[in-house]
Amino acid sequence: MNDHVRDLASVRDATERLLSAVAELDNADVTEPSRLPGWSRGHVLAHLARNADALVNVLEGRPMYSSGDARDADIERDAPRPLKTQLTDLRDSAARFQETGAAPADWSRNVELRNGVTDAAARVPFRRWAEVELHRVDLGIGYELEDLPEEFVEREVAFLADRFAGHPEVPSARVTDGTRAWSTGRDSADAGNAPEVTVTGPAPALLGWLAGRRDGADLHVEGGPLPVLPPL
Repeated sequence: MNDHVRDLASVRDATERLLSAVAELDNADVTEPSRLPGWSRGHVLAHLARNADALVNVLEGRPMYSSGDARDADIERDAPRPLKTQLTDLRDSAARFQETGAAPADWSRNVELRNGVTDAAARVPFRRWAEVELHRVDLGIGYELEDLPEEFVEREVAFLADRFAGHPEVPSARVTDGTRAWSTGRDSADAGNAPEVTVTGPAPALLGWLAGRRDGADLHVEGGPLPVLPPL
């Protein structure tokens, strides 16, 4: 069960931590490459601001972005801005998201995201939380997957494992941190068969692999090679 009120509070707290960390940068730092190919830190910050507004659109029943090209153009436009402008935009867009989330609404309804993806409205705050946490890691400013809140890591691993579940190009796999386990990938030909592959490692390392942030070299794999995951 998704608790959107609790998740909105988690988004708010994560955003404040992000803003405090980014405030320690300078204008030159913002132009440096991020960990995302082809994106500077400014691109990441611009994306975070525009994503907050896009999720406001989702919650208010409008298209998330007017088009994929417009989304990309907005990020390119906003990426070169100085740090002070980036911070103001991040703060203001986050406030708009929180204001929309606080408005009375039917949180059991389904909403449409990008590329025809639908989800429960109640899960939108968690999706925003994931954007804030993972992209803070992508900035490459001293915040790593191992620094992520434990609750977030567990939920995001479960979310991503479920996202790849049933995918015909991903081998059936059992993903475990030694205490908890998740299933992902295509269904076994015989429901009685054990998963083809078992992937074991610390939860942050599993998250890094599932989210495309790490190559999985630090994971232990049995039953075959580490599955290659399609882009998110």
